[in-house]
Amino acid sequence: MSLATAQAVLKHEARSILRMAKRLDAGFDRAVRLIYLSKHPVILVGMGKPGFIAEKISASFASTGSPSFTLHPADALHGDIGRVPTGAVLILISNSGETEELVRLVPLLKAIHGRIIVMTGNLRSTLARSAEIVLDASVVSEAEPLNLAPTASTTCMLAMGDALTMALVKKRNFKEKDFALLHPGGMLGKRMRLKVRDVMRRGTGSPCVRPNLAIREVLLRITAARAGSATVTDAKGVCVGIFTDGDLRRHFKELTAHPNTPVSRFMTPHPITIKEDVMAVQALEILRRRSIDELPVTDANGRVTGLLDVQDLLAQGFIAS
Repeated sequence: MSLATAQAVLKHEARSILRMAKRLDAGFDRAVRLIYLSKHPVILVGMGKPGFIAEKISASFASTGSPSFTLHPADALHGDIGRVPTGAVLILISNSGETEELVRLVPLLKAIHGRIIVMTGNLRSTLARSAEIVLDASVVSEAEPLNLAPTASTTCMLAMGDALTMALVKKRNFKEKDFALLHPGGMLGKRMRLKVRDVMRRGTGSPCVRPNLAIREVLLRITAARAGSATVTDAKGVCVGIFTDGDLRRHFKELTAHPNTPVSRFMTPHPITIKEDVMAVQALEILRRRSIDELPVTDANGRVTGLLDVQDLLAQGFIAS
């Protein structure tokens, strides 16, 4: 029974959005252009459930290059209208178009030359008649038997907000790097910001050994560093080889029988290395493509400065595609 109800609600709301999409007209384009050309943050205003929708739309705007904030209509009537710059663009959201607090706010906004966009389900309402641009978010009915609780109507408001957001993203030519700049704490921010030098192992965590060091000593250093490999360098610090877990398995019998043999006998010569200023996400792709777990890291002069281990990238939240 519950499953059938859920499916009915979702189908009803989906149909409501599709009907709304067919009704979009030139007013939508004008709204996008008005917001795009505004020199002030776009202000979202709603009361009750539409107020929550306003919060979400405003957050979406702000995170995609369109500065925005919300204004509670009751607070605006008690002084917060002073937060509204002259000529600012405001989106007022009300399904009925007769929300008292919003209706009372309109003359005050017009007094400071506010550019009013109304998103409503009632095109003949007081708010719709007062608006410069009207966005039609009307529904045939809500998605519940009594046709009282906001369901389909708020879903359509939310979808209209997403449509505005994405239209502005395209108009601003908003790129992944721009999104990352506004989301430094998220995964995309890390992908666009972190370089190999930011996640590589250094010092004792990156064992570097000379070619003539006994394999027994190399294994002790790898174990102490809790690493998966040791980088083999020449006298100038240039990488000449790497000794990995794979090399250990391949040569296990020989190196256990002859623990004083130089590591050069068992290492993989001339391994792939990576510069420390390469983006971490690119390094992860190299590790994935080559099916390896570690990369010696070098500076601009080719000297080894650290070790990049796939586990450190995974710990940062990177996931190989």
